[in-house]
Amino acid sequence: MHITVVGAGYVGLEVGSGLADLGHTVTCVDIDESKIGLLRKGEIPIFEPGLAELIQRNSERGRLSFTVETKQAIKNSLAIFLAVGTNSRPDGDADLSQVWSACDLIAEAMDEYKVVVIRCTVPVGTAVGVEERISQQLARPVEFDVVSNPEFLREGSAVEDFSHPNRIVIGTSTDRAAAIMKDLYRSLYLIETPFVFTSWESAEIIKYAANAFLALKISYVNELANLCDAVGPSADVHVIANALGLDGRIGPKFLHPGAGFGGSCLPKDTLALSRIARRYGEEFRTVEAAIAVNCEQYLRVMEKLKRGLGTLSGKVVAVLGLAFKPNTDDVRESRALKICMSLLAEQCGVRVFDPAAMDSARRNLNHNRVTYCSDSYEAVSGCDAVVIATEWNEFRNIDLNRVKQRMRGNVLVDAINLLDPSKAKSSGFQYCGMGRGQELEASRWNRGDAKSIDELSPVPQGQAMRSGS
Repeated sequence: MHITVVGAGYVGLEVGSGLADLGHTVTCVDIDESKIGLLRKGEIPIFEPGLAELIQRNSERGRLSFTVETKQAIKNSLAIFLAVGTNSRPDGDADLSQVWSACDLIAEAMDEYKVVVIRCTVPVGTAVGVEERISQQLARPVEFDVVSNPEFLREGSAVEDFSHPNRIVIGTSTDRAAAIMKDLYRSLYLIETPFVFTSWESAEIIKYAANAFLALKISYVNELANLCDAVGPSADVHVIANALGLDGRIGPKFLHPGAGFGGSCLPKDTLALSRIARRYGEEFRTVEAAIAVNCEQYLRVMEKLKRGLGTLSGKVVAVLGLAFKPNTDDVRESRALKICMSLLAEQCGVRVFDPAAMDSARRNLNHNRVTYCSDSYEAVSGCDAVVIATEWNEFRNIDLNRVKQRMRGNVLVDAINLLDPSKAKSSGFQYCGMGRGQELEASRWNRGDAKSIDELSPVPQGQAMRSGS
């Protein structure tokens, strides 16, 4: 099958290379000529394990190509996947401007039956809007179908997730489109991947519902960790989370305490789901609570640093890990960057290192008191405290004695509970994890005014701290 993927960002590259690997002929189109130029030379603009090899293999076999010539690519394809960005607007709603622009391009080029597949995350009613938009923009009547086919790829393991998904959701209004989608995913159907055929609206809600539920689990275990810190050394959140995870009704995944969730999906999708509910006259109070907890959780790390150092002004803190999770260079809504920004606001010097996200971080954290280092040991040199903020394996195996020798101070805040507390303490550290019994001073936390959903919108993407600010 000939397929066009509109958008060569994270989702577009994953779905395009994945479909090509299933044997289809795929053309990825994007209006960014420089990006397409890099992709044609085999240079991948994002870090994702296995993606470069997947793109190279399918490009060499002639199944995957990249172009800015959208019109011709659409004419040659039966299925057109929309994989454009849908970032949050300042009010928290999804920005669908790129979706509507893609619809206009499709309408301009379409001269025979096509299936328009919405792969990006969009609010309820978008499939209806796509159908209406394309119909209105067509120069003459042309038959087409719209399908909602949300992606559930996890950054850091997206290649595996595409080839071995735990389900494929297909929202459609016609048997013809359903049959085409089943044929498109035939290879996955043959390995008994569960398929969910449903309406547009249900498919659109499923994606938001899945991410919101994961966010609920994260915020829940983070609040349990905060409670354990308040109770004292006898309360260990890891023992509690493990016991919870052994319950088959709950499961162990996403019960790992830390500084909160980040990335391109959970923050914006939870906020969007809450906004959708309010638009329909409902309140998603559980999701709004999860958002509120997440907005504050990284401040717990700041509190631990203050307790260890007394004051932050004039101190130097190393932050190890800048990506929102390991095995990616994505720093969108990264809690690590929020910690860095808070440290800068406290007049701290900040030294940072991440195995993959240094360039991404520089674009978002441009400040004259931030020093970008070549490795963990350079980052901790001369520091009063160190924060481990991202769960990279190389931090798990870090030489704590070497770290301690290079530091000026001895405060170690393990924001993701990556290390063995006893080993850290034996190396001379004043160790502080999350929910491992370190008491917080409740008087420093002002919870008097609950935030409304309108106050919980994430910082618009691309808003960077400028040098000297």
